[in-house]
Amino acid sequence: TNKTAAASTVVSARNGEVNEGTATDIIIVGAGVAGAALAYTLGKDGRRVRVIERDLNEPDRIVGELLQPGGYLKLIELGLEDCVDEIDAQRVFGYALFKDGKNTKLSYPLENFHSDVAGRSFHNGRFIQRMRHKAASLPNVSLEQGSVTSLIEEKGTVKGIQYKTKDGQEFMASAPLTIVCDGGFSNLRRSLSNPKVDVPSCFVGLILENCELPHANHGHVIIADPSPILFYPISSTEIRCLVDVPGQKVPSVSNGEMAHYLKTMVAPQIPPQLHTAFITAVNKGNIRTMTNRSMPAAPQPTPGALLLGDAFNMRHPLTGGGMTVALSDIVLLRDLLRPLHNLHDASALCRYLESFYTLRKPVASTINTLAGALYKVFSASADKAREEMREACFDYLSLGGAFSEGPISLLSGLNPHPISLVLHFFAVAIYGVGRLLLPFPSPTRIWTGARLISGASGIIFPIIRAEGVRQMFFPATVPAYYRAPPVD
Repeated sequence: TNKTAAASTVVSARNGEVNEGTATDIIIVGAGVAGAALAYTLGKDGRRVRVIERDLNEPDRIVGELLQPGGYLKLIELGLEDCVDEIDAQRVFGYALFKDGKNTKLSYPLENFHSDVAGRSFHNGRFIQRMRHKAASLPNVSLEQGSVTSLIEEKGTVKGIQYKTKDGQEFMASAPLTIVCDGGFSNLRRSLSNPKVDVPSCFVGLILENCELPHANHGHVIIADPSPILFYPISSTEIRCLVDVPGQKVPSVSNGEMAHYLKTMVAPQIPPQLHTAFITAVNKGNIRTMTNRSMPAAPQPTPGALLLGDAFNMRHPLTGGGMTVALSDIVLLRDLLRPLHNLHDASALCRYLESFYTLRKPVASTINTLAGALYKVFSASADKAREEMREACFDYLSLGGAFSEGPISLLSGLNPHPISLVLHFFAVAIYGVGRLLLPFPSPTRIWTGARLISGASGIIFPIIRAEGVRQMFFPATVPAYYRAPPVD
């Protein structure tokens, strides 16, 4: 897939030579899920795209393994649905929730969709390689390995990038538009946004082999202490387990503390069917850890450049919403760029693309807010009111019908409506209060109920504020909501 770089303007920073080939329309930094999908999408629309990726080998990560049905629909819209074929991807039809020995199954509302539409879970690296391969198969897309060290700016406009090849040579590449999708640990985002990264917890990842999940083809969420544990299939023989450990410090893997923690604290809370496979996986010792990062989108519109994917916006990975947000952003960006023939008027393009930040909000902020709020609700707390909320949430979802269908259609990205999210969130709180006050309200119970409502507000309102109340609920009132494409 490594096409030669000669097809575009390459400036050797060392000796200033310029090879004038065909010019590049768009440079993409990073070829992960967002970068590879974007390269294929823009290439298919006839753009000359140049992708610089730090490492073109198959990635091996413990996230980006579950694609919600809403994300799969976006994959179809982009013509990339065959990238989940031939990688032993598993279909996912919903979630199973476990708490204190009880469990409930929540199915995705897929009745109105083609039979192929469901979630998909897989090895992240296999999926990315399929997308990279598909992007590189287009004649106007070049994919090369290199580390982008900086963006080249002139008078506040990004003109291109500076990058290093594996053998240490430095090059520059220029294009009217540079799209940065270099992932959660992006070193370029600071020049294009005002990032506030929060690290609520870490994931400890294991792979369980040769065991059956209690509910086949479902993601499993164990509402455990101190915080949730996830299971889902990533191939026909492997189940991914992610144990959430709150805070930024995890027990050490190298000195055996982690194995001890997993066996003594986590194993007793796991469904019995998975217990043996879990202990075997811990003993095998291939324990991976990863920090969970959350970062609201805080763009600083910059002529000539745009941020996308985890470099731009992250949320707690509990709900598996990241790829859905990224793919949905790509569909939106493709549609905004389609009418433009000329990308060279950087300031006009920048003004026009400001509408991207507003148009993406309803989908992105719903998925982001739900992830942050659910993580807080599902985590244990010494506070009686918070524990009541956690219990109420499990029981509310167990009611089935509209009570589970509403939240699960938000989670799956099939119905990303912010208003619906807020209504369900407070319905859970009110349901919790109702249970406290029946059959007879005592002063203590009334007080706990009041604290439950204020606790619920304290969870969701800060997240909504960080996402932007106006963009989230009243996007049509934002000046940049829709702008006519600049005239070529």
